[in-house]
Amino acid sequence: MDLYSEFHERVTNIHRLAALQGHLGWDQEVLMPAKGGEARGEMMAWLAGQRHEALTHQRMGELLQALESAALDADQRANVREMRRAYDQAVKLPKAFVEAFAQARSNALVAWQQARTASDFSAFEPALSELIDMTHQKIAHLGVTTTPYDVLLDEYETGMTVADYDPLFAGLKERLVPLLNSITEAQSTMAPLGDLGDTRFPEEQQAAFCKRVSEAMGFDFEAGRMDASTHPFSAGLWPGDTRFTTRFDEEDPFSCLYAVMHETGHALYEQGLDPAHRYTPRGDAVSLGVHESQSRFWENQIGRTPAFWKVALPWFKEAFPEAPSLDESTLNLVANQVEKGFIRVEADEVTYNLHVMLRYEIEKKIFNEGLAVGDIPHTWNTMFKSWFGLDVPSDDLGCLQDIHWSMGAFGYFPTYTLGNLYAAQLLDAMRDDLGDVDALVESGDWSPLLAWLRPRIHERGSVVSPAQLIEDATGSAPRPEPFLDYVEAKYRALYGLA
Repeated sequence: MDLYSEFHERVTNIHRLAALQGHLGWDQEVLMPAKGGEARGEMMAWLAGQRHEALTHQRMGELLQALESAALDADQRANVREMRRAYDQAVKLPKAFVEAFAQARSNALVAWQQARTASDFSAFEPALSELIDMTHQKIAHLGVTTTPYDVLLDEYETGMTVADYDPLFAGLKERLVPLLNSITEAQSTMAPLGDLGDTRFPEEQQAAFCKRVSEAMGFDFEAGRMDASTHPFSAGLWPGDTRFTTRFDEEDPFSCLYAVMHETGHALYEQGLDPAHRYTPRGDAVSLGVHESQSRFWENQIGRTPAFWKVALPWFKEAFPEAPSLDESTLNLVANQVEKGFIRVEADEVTYNLHVMLRYEIEKKIFNEGLAVGDIPHTWNTMFKSWFGLDVPSDDLGCLQDIHWSMGAFGYFPTYTLGNLYAAQLLDAMRDDLGDVDALVESGDWSPLLAWLRPRIHERGSVVSPAQLIEDATGSAPRPEPFLDYVEAKYRALYGLA
């Protein structure tokens, strides 16, 4: 067996172990009975240990060293590059630590689900404290070159640091906050943009409506499925098996709809990865920032438009015959209502990034400034009051609302904002190539949109860096201006602002 073939076989087995972890993780959030938590944690810990052992094997190091100077094609070089990065990090972490961290994450997920249901942060605090303590240990193992939080940020978007995010977020706030203030002032003298009344929207009918939208987006339900979970998520488990979840609110069908469009965007990326490179880094999505660009593109640039509602209105009426008789223009206004609300995943495009920034600032306080775990609710509520002018009434509407901390996913949140920026830039490039995107959406045939994304984003996997991928697809390096121009133009028109 030549060196690259041996390397490829080892990489494939490492990815198969990761796929097993993902499958059990999906099951834990969707189907696992409550009493299965302890054994599931043990299994997740064992799998994490097996994967870590395979990744850090001496032979893997030898193969990487040999292949880095070998004559390889672009796909092979991508695999070696990405596995080198994973190997260099993994060898710094003891196997016992990796197993313990996996066990702690599994236990924390169960604790978070129970605490969120009871809206009781104190029930989650011990598990969260353990995860944060272990994350500090992980940072110490990996080594700090700038700030501790930078080590975590780099896990989700390679190369991004506090020094990058701080000015980015400051620039966004500089234009988003005045826009929000102008909208708030306009709202004080105008009627609500739309109202669904007191209609109840049964879960079964919401599921049917949302599945129809997901199919229209291009999701292949013969290669995936939709379920319900506490927090919506998407998981590309195996080739031919991509799953996503949503949640239901019988008073608000838009909560489910836009969760489904968001998660379908993720799932389309997973279904669009090149199967020729399955179980390798080359065949993986390149980053969470790019992944979020796919979900935010479909959720917002497509789903929150008059063109979308011209297509979806008949489906909506068929699913909910008891709902008020609203036209597509009114439904679009309802979908784009700007509100200083509590829940990030239900936030409009103006306030959404402020929700992300709040979490980013709190994580900075935890890992760079030593914020005590017990002080998180007060810190969250104080900052939310300062930024949004609202008193947080309960923990489930505050610091317990997101699943990420129970997964030990500290440093994840900023990628949502990167996704917003990338999505707007991709939309501009798509318009240059395809012409009037709204007209394409209004036609009801959305396949040209997916066909544009497939070769430029999905099929390329991790062959180049995230920034290079966006530049290749759009013709310019990632930048915030397309998003800011897009959101200002959209909401100034909706609210009749000068």
